Amino acid sequence: MGRGARKPKGFLDVDGILLLDKPKGLSSNQALQKVRYLFKANKAGHTGSLDPLATGMLPICFGEATKFSAYLLDASKSYRASCQLGKTTSTGDAEGDVTSERPVNVSEKELSQALQQFTGLIEQVPPMHSAVKVNGRRLYKLARSGKEVERAARAVEIHELTLVEFNHDKLVLDVRCSKGTYIRTLAEDIGNALGCGAYLTDLHRTSVHHFDQYRCYSLDELSALSEISAHKLSECLLPVKSALNDFEDLIVDQNSTALLKQGRVIQGDFSVQPGLLILVSENGQFLGLGEATSDGRILPKRLMNTAR
Repeated sequence: MGRGARKPKGFLDVDGILLLDKPKGLSSNQALQKVRYLFKANKAGHTGSLDPLATGMLPICFGEATKFSAYLLDASKSYRASCQLGKTTSTGDAEGDVTSERPVNVSEKELSQALQQFTGLIEQVPPMHSAVKVNGRRLYKLARSGKEVERAARAVEIHELTLVEFNHDKLVLDVRCSKGTYIRTLAEDIGNALGCGAYLTDLHRTSVHHFDQYRCYSLDELSALSEISAHKLSECLLPVKSALNDFEDLIVDQNSTALLKQGRVIQGDFSVQPGLLILVSENGQFLGLGEATSDGRILPKRLMNTAR
């Protein structure tokens, strides 16, 4: 998870999740820093980086929400991807130099057959221009120095791959996929399957699982709200608990709440399946994440700092 810098003077404890509509041309960290300064937040981090070329939903976690960011990193994501057929680039996207050109003679039937190959569990080789580490070094740093190293293929899952538009050498796809999927690698692999090559020209993240029904805010919108009041800005935040919608709630009594706040294990007739669950006090306070065991205990897993 991308982290914000140390807290400047006058910054405050802010808790919650912002869905930023990241603009093109900014790295995820640059976008994070702009948002953090608007909110004057002591602690912030982004989940699921977007390349500078890409736009769309970038969840930003403030304060206590950073404790639960791993569950957003693991979430499936949806994109609209635009591809140029007949050419390849050094980076797999529009930022690179054109490395090859081939004629495009692809029918819609051939395209449909090719897309079927990339639905479900597939193997991908991470691109050189990526943050993956090989022998302790980031691939993009090696790529910038002109080096290319062998990368092991990794399994990812394409849940849905839908053709939106096909116009001779232009292709637009809707993709819903697992974490760790490289859409520019998907574009390149589809181009190779078609025999003409391809690269990614535009990428927009439309949603992150957990947040499909919520709206994103642009930097311009947030800046305008910040000039009205800090309260108006804070209304854009989702509660920390919204990162954990896949888990069931467990309401615990006053005594159990006090024990959990001390980091202690609780036990009782909870009638829940073993596994992770959301802990909520009787007065509706979100306490954090716990883990139910098969012998009826609830172990504190990640708890909110309720002493602030």
